[in-house]
Amino acid sequence: MTPKSFCLFKSILLVLSVSIVGSMRVAVTGTTGRLGREAVQLLSSRGIPTQCLLRHQIDSSVSPSISKDATPAQVASFLASLPGVTMVEGDVTDVISCKNLLKGCDAVLALHGPAKPPPLQSLFRLLPESDPKHSRSVNYIAVQNLIDAAKESTTCKRIVRVTGKGEDPFGFFSILINMLGHMAKAWNYEGEQLLRDSDIDYTIVRPGVMGRDDIPKGKVLALVDNGRDLPVSAVTYSQIADLCVSCLDYPNTARSTLTAMNVEEGAGEETYASLLERVNADTKVFPKTLLDEHKRGARMGSAIFASVVAVFFTAAIAAVKSVGIFLKAQL
Repeated sequence: MTPKSFCLFKSILLVLSVSIVGSMRVAVTGTTGRLGREAVQLLSSRGIPTQCLLRHQIDSSVSPSISKDATPAQVASFLASLPGVTMVEGDVTDVISCKNLLKGCDAVLALHGPAKPPPLQSLFRLLPESDPKHSRSVNYIAVQNLIDAAKESTTCKRIVRVTGKGEDPFGFFSILINMLGHMAKAWNYEGEQLLRDSDIDYTIVRPGVMGRDDIPKGKVLALVDNGRDLPVSAVTYSQIADLCVSCLDYPNTARSTLTAMNVEEGAGEETYASLLERVNADTKVFPKTLLDEHKRGARMGSAIFASVVAVFFTAAIAAVKSVGIFLKAQL
């Protein structure tokens, strides 16, 4: 195939893929989260019918809002008013809810994540793993629910799942997040493995740190496949939402694990298009499980934390005693 004919072939493939996506119906979990709301707005703006999982019914008494300080009820009300958006009541940790969500859908964007728990609740393991709020339920059981729902569905052939870097159980951030987030990193990786072991086409997206909006625009986007690594950077919710939706345009991103970060302006790309064109399916042999390693890392972190606290309190008590002795001597 000549270079010219190859370029023509790629152009035709892109046009066909875009037309296919245009006829899709897409399901979304994590609807009212910062990432989910960005994805739903983007899907609606592209004219893609969207079914969103929502734990509660729309509250007609609240004012619709998409602002940063809006309540989940306000965000849900706003999203429900968008063209082509339908709300499906249920919970991603419930398999029946997932089956209802995926009815008639061609793909699902799994953008859900566990709520941030009280630090001491996680540190002292006060929440059982079976609790729907636990990271095991949200990052692992929920993924299995979506896989089961997709298998039962006659239409849903694709799951796009957002996770995070989690192949270094003894890294500082892995230990910290596992300690304070009910082993969120650990169960995210185990959820990834459920997708890799399934016969459903998946795209796993491992983004940088989401939250900041003051990130330079322009040629800053970086993307690698096959679970390869990139230096951790801040990324925006809108960037990752765009990536998740754009993956549906590219059949070659099926069964791939992508790492998405930002780089210095001028060193990356302005859009994900050219980066997604170069994505290949996973060939890396990922560890079957890292759960025990993650748990050991968290226990090690907890032991260090306990030691630091013990030293602090010992020093504080000694200081109080010294002050007491000094004051008594002055009397």
